This record gives sequence, structure tokens and C-alpha cells, in this order.
Amino acid sequence: MSVSARTRIEHGAKRVRVYFNGQVVADTSSPVLVWEVPYYPAYYLPVADVHSDLLAPSGHTAESSTLGTGTLYTVRVGDRSAEDAALRYEQSPLPELRDLVRFEWDAMDAWFEEDEEVYTHPRDPHTRLDILASSRHVRVEVDGVTVAESHRPTILFETGLPPRWYLPKTDVRADLLTPTDTVTHCPYKGQAAYWSVRAGDTVHEDLAWTYRTPLRESQKIEGLVSFYNEKVDLYVDGVLQKQPRTKFS
Repeated sequence: MSVSARTRIEHGAKRVRVYFNGQVVADTSSPVLVWEVPYYPAYYLPVADVHSDLLAPSGHTAESSTLGTGTLYTVRVGDRSAEDAALRYEQSPLPELRDLVRFEWDAMDAWFEEDEEVYTHPRDPHTRLDILASSRHVRVEVDGVTVAESHRPTILFETGLPPRWYLPKTDVRADLLTPTDTVTHCPYKGQAAYWSVRAGDTVHEDLAWTYRTPLRESQKIEGLVSFYNEKVDLYVDGVLQKQPRTKFS
């Protein structure tokens, strides 16, 4: 692993494959994880493991204060193309990046780690999830209104985030919840759907969520409801919890 002043770089051990228009455009057992943002890494793949004949310079460049100037490429397979979907920093001040290619995650059709498809972004090898059943008394208030109360929460512990308390729907005031169109994705849990919460005359947008069909490793939270600790008054065994400060605050 190497760490520049602002960029963390680590060699991965998983086989990674990238698909576009039904064809493998990259297949490697030597991926490199680069933390371009603090929250999760991006995959950079050895150019020798990329089908370079499917890439053509787009004429555009990308600038990074830490990675340098990168050349952007169009990925073209059959009758489909994705402009600026691949990037290479051939003159990067970080030598370990010069022979690597980064594909724009959402521009590709599918990503696989080994033989399992992965969604949203690469899994962080330093992130762990523990999902535990509990009998602690949990109460959620919004503007003084109790919107959920349960003695059978499921607690999700995820590296870098506060514990999330998932509650059975029957312990939540469904009359105060309104579904929204918001959808988010997590490589560990899957696709989440959201509700706004009405407390008195105020509507708090996207305050609660659920994973209706979570990924296999997170099936214990299927259909349960969680609220942002950062934005509600959360009581655990009668004790008001301090609101954490996170990117969701």
C-alpha cells in the first residue's frame, strides 16, 4: 500500500471483470484500489489486462491535483459506445498509476468481483458489516413525535458509520410515512427505498429507508425500517443518543 499526501493506493487480491455491450473489456487478477474520495475506492486495472483495441482517445483530458493529467478514452463495442468512459494517467506523478486504466463505473454494464456481480462501487476491503438481533428498547422521535418504538431492533454495524437501528414495520408509525422516489445503492446492502416523515405540520424528506430485497450478506435487514441517527432523536433503553456527525448529517 502507498499513500501520497492525499491519495491512498492499495493492491487488491480479487479477480475483477468489466463488461460492456455483452463483452469483457477488462479482466484482471491484479486490480489496484485508489481512494479518490475518502468513503470508498475506485478500481484501476493494468493496461495489459484491458482490451485496448476497444478504446479510442476521445480528445478530452481530466485534471486531478494529485493524480495529474489523464487521457480520456471512448469505449466502443459493436454498435454501442461510451464516451470518456476510460481514463489513463500516463504521466501521473504517482508512478504506480501510469500503466493502469480506470473505467467509469456507471458507464459500464456490469462489474464482477470473482464470479459475483458487484454494484455501485468496489467493496472496500477494510469495511466490515455485522448485523445483530437485539432486545434493546429503541424509540425514535421527530420534533417530539414518536414515529417508531421497538423491543426487537436489528443493529447494523458498518465500518466508518454509526450503528443503524433497523425496526420491524409493525413497530413504526406507518401513518406518518410517505414513500418518495428516492433510491440509493450500496455494494454491501443493495437498493434502498425511502420515506419522508411527517411530524406535526413539518415533512422531513427521506428520513427513513428500507432494503426490500437486500444482497445476500445483508438479508437480516430485509423489509426493516431505519432512520438517520443524524436527524432524529434516538432513545436506546431510555437514554437519548448523541446525534453523530457524518456525511449524511
